[in-house]
Amino acid sequence: MDPFIYMNLLNNVVNQGLATLAFFGVGVNLVLFLTRVLQQDNADAANSVSKWTGTVYIFSLVGAFLSDSYWGRYKTCAIFQVIFVIGLVLLSVATQLFLLKPKGCGDETTQCKTQSSWEICLFYVSIYMIALGNGGYQPNIATFGADQFDEEDEHEGHSKVTFFSYFYLALNLGSLFSNTILGYFEDEGIWVLGFWASTVSAFAALVLFLGGTTRYRYFKPRGNPLARFFQVIVAAAKNWKVEMPAGEVYDLYEGNGNEKSIVRDRKMLHTDGFKFLDRAAFTNSPVFEYNPWRLCPVSQVEEVKCILRLLPIWLCTIIYSVVFTQMASLFVEQGDSMKTTISNFRIPPASMSSFDILSVAAFIFLYRKVIDPLVCRIRNNKGKGLNELQRMGIGLVIAIMAMVVAGIVECYRLKYAKKDCRHCQGSSSLSIFWQVPQYALIGASEVFMYVGQLEFFNAQAPDGLKSFGSALCMTSISLGNYVSSLLVSIVMKFSTEDNMPGWIPGNLNRGHLDRFYFLLAGLTIVDLVLYIACAKWYKRMKLGKGDEHRQYGV
Repeated sequence: MDPFIYMNLLNNVVNQGLATLAFFGVGVNLVLFLTRVLQQDNADAANSVSKWTGTVYIFSLVGAFLSDSYWGRYKTCAIFQVIFVIGLVLLSVATQLFLLKPKGCGDETTQCKTQSSWEICLFYVSIYMIALGNGGYQPNIATFGADQFDEEDEHEGHSKVTFFSYFYLALNLGSLFSNTILGYFEDEGIWVLGFWASTVSAFAALVLFLGGTTRYRYFKPRGNPLARFFQVIVAAAKNWKVEMPAGEVYDLYEGNGNEKSIVRDRKMLHTDGFKFLDRAAFTNSPVFEYNPWRLCPVSQVEEVKCILRLLPIWLCTIIYSVVFTQMASLFVEQGDSMKTTISNFRIPPASMSSFDILSVAAFIFLYRKVIDPLVCRIRNNKGKGLNELQRMGIGLVIAIMAMVVAGIVECYRLKYAKKDCRHCQGSSSLSIFWQVPQYALIGASEVFMYVGQLEFFNAQAPDGLKSFGSALCMTSISLGNYVSSLLVSIVMKFSTEDNMPGWIPGNLNRGHLDRFYFLLAGLTIVDLVLYIACAKWYKRMKLGKGDEHRQYGV
């Protein structure tokens, strides 16, 4: 294998680790920053974090569109990383000069003064610049790293599959520092140090990425995918009355290679299903004048079919993301209401997500070295063990277990809450380390769900929409955060009564967070049933060979 590929792999993996450290240096304790510095209550802070995190991943669609259509993945990654760094600088300056008043406030005991409207506006501008920069960059760096491998080369193709595991591992190891060291300082109210450390890490990631410019493999952008998509829809509608030959086999327009709408990579072969779209590529005349809004090549039609087949699988991943997002909000608030001290040392509640990261690292190793070879041996299959769809299903099962365990822990936390603090802000006598199993189970589920999801959408997205495939992973997380925010609002509305503060009140000792966790477990069970049906229905795309627009250097 070309040594440049190993260097590019290392470059992309380390870049992802540093960028993730920077992002989670802000995100992991954002819910506490909102409650302690901006003085929001628990439900509002959880919703604010969910909306912000959701927006991060909505911006991934923007980055994917610009990458696939116009800029290419390298330029898109560079531009959005610059925006990311600028947002972090603005947040660090705003926090240091304006938000922490008086100095030293923002810890567990010292309350900050109310900020002015323009200071709060400055804060939100900075964190949404961070959302834009990180969101636009994330789907493209994953796809850009995968671009460095040639799928048709046996060794490089195998390394490409391994890349996604290392990529996700780097993502988690990068957040480990944020969740422990930075999380500790921020929990103690030293927010400025945490934010400036994130800024330095993001800047180092940008420099590292730019340093590999001359070694990278590049793919040229293919043009606006929306135009290609709607051309097929319009052409099929215009040809609605055209009589198609009876039977399964009929000739479709292959194109002559000169059409602007054709994605000039590997050709996509005709597949059954969505037969009404075949009308866009069917002509009953050997002589015709080409019009992309009336006749499309079969590869372009199959591109649309591929997207339509991916959507049901994608929709089934959203509820999992609702479960996943609890780590950044309600798990932290739950931990903050438990016993967090050992002797005189206080454990930052957000740092408990380090057990999620350790679980991810352990299960990536366990899957690659133990589970995958064992499944291959049982199936007498020298190739892959569990496919991506099977792994994603296992991830949903483990997510259900995680929510059940989190609900049981919350039941015991309420039971052991001090009776004289039932109606005050006192912490439960139950140790925060009882949260370890729920974090570990979430980590295990990520290895099966998110790594499998990255591989699946990257492999099954058309060549001209690879960044879009990675963006689907990010967008499912985005919608998961919005759905989580919506569920919290609905639950609070219907569970709040005159003498009851609702399931997730400011004082969790008076609420029933356990019921919310059990609700999520029930919703995930329903989602699992739907997912199994969609996975059985799904048909993989068929690829031929085509021209590759890939080169070294800019």
